[in-house]
Amino acid sequence: MSDWTPPALPPGVPLYRAIADAMATDIGSGALPPGARLPTHRALAEAMGVDLTTVTRAYAEARARGLVEAATGRGTFVADHARKPPPPVELDLSMNLPPQPASANLAARLARAMAGLTRRPDLSQLLNYQPSGGGEGDRLAGARWLSGRIPDLDPARVLVTGGAQACLTTLLTQHLAWGEELMTDPFTYSGLRNAASMRGLYATPVEGDGLGMRADALALVARNTRSRVVYLTPTIHNPTGITMPLDRRQALVEVARQENLTIIEDDAYGMLADPGPPPLVALAPERVWHISTLSKCLTPGLRVAYLVVPPGSDLPMVRTHLRATAQMAPPLSVAVATGWIEDGTAQDILTAIRREAMERQQMARRLLPLGSMAAHPQGHHIWLTLPPPWTDRHFAQAARRAGATVIPGTAFAMAPEPPPRYVRVGLGAAPDQPSLSRALEKLAALMRHGPAVEEDVV
Repeated sequence: MSDWTPPALPPGVPLYRAIADAMATDIGSGALPPGARLPTHRALAEAMGVDLTTVTRAYAEARARGLVEAATGRGTFVADHARKPPPPVELDLSMNLPPQPASANLAARLARAMAGLTRRPDLSQLLNYQPSGGGEGDRLAGARWLSGRIPDLDPARVLVTGGAQACLTTLLTQHLAWGEELMTDPFTYSGLRNAASMRGLYATPVEGDGLGMRADALALVARNTRSRVVYLTPTIHNPTGITMPLDRRQALVEVARQENLTIIEDDAYGMLADPGPPPLVALAPERVWHISTLSKCLTPGLRVAYLVVPPGSDLPMVRTHLRATAQMAPPLSVAVATGWIEDGTAQDILTAIRREAMERQQMARRLLPLGSMAAHPQGHHIWLTLPPPWTDRHFAQAARRAGATVIPGTAFAMAPEPPPRYVRVGLGAAPDQPSLSRALEKLAALMRHGPAVEEDVV
């Protein structure tokens, strides 16, 4: 077996890893049985016409996987315990999750918090139904959490909900009737698309630029349609990564006042931007319904979001809509969130996640082609512009085959158009930076080398 050479290697994968992958495949198929001797590093390098360093790195990768063993003076052999390799590990970069660095110590903190709940004298109450919109203590904690971005926030305006998606569905139900129009960005959060579709709403895209939705475009659409509600994510927009500057926010608020519009502000990522411009609710509290979730800045598992309502809102009616949508926020999760906010744990976790997000964004800028990505330096995702002839769907398919799942831009498009050349890449779902680095290397290789010859990208 000392004359073994790998078959044709796939494009878009680092050569040393492709050699190790081919070795694993031949071991799994029996072409390389246990104990088979492999060529020397130099012999394989000459046979393949590649650099000796590449082959040495490939053998090291194979040893790290437990595929081969090296015997000094004798050579490299297929390990006796080598078995059929597991299917390739696919890194899912489609989900927009906060990373969980070791410094956040999330698992240990959650374990302590849950253990503490079991010792509370009011545990039986936590295991029962809670008021829709949350109790007074939890609403006070929510106001405290938001106070850095919304100064002088009255806790009476804060409601506790079971996650941003349930909150968003509630607001669409409350403010829009079946068949009405909702104004939003040309590319926007796919969860909004789904919620609007379930409500029979028509999404009307409003043109924007590199700073977000344009105020003049919003005014034009508002005057030419019957739509009175606009959905905005002004800070770390999903998916484009844009954060509107203060003057753009002020211009949009002015249009909303002139045209008597209601604004639904999705501030899912606002806590990550430090410092960041004030949210729209701080500029126009009388017409902005503000959603702030813990899913993107702490962990999705808590399923807790805070809804800030305009002063003078009909709170019993809002609570009724919340109850009809999701009954209540999960009490144990709310209790954990309140405790973390009160003792400073939430802020510590946020700081660790923000720091990790920055490091991952810096990694992406180093590995991906220059000028290809748009992102906020403290965000969890990037908006990647693809070179021709790639389209978003074909790139996503090629990335999946290479072991990294991304979301095609079509999933966020609010109007039919030619296939976009964008994909969204989530950086937070990777368990660690080395695995993220490998996935980004695969994406970068696909972008540089283009589709395989046999692949149709029309």
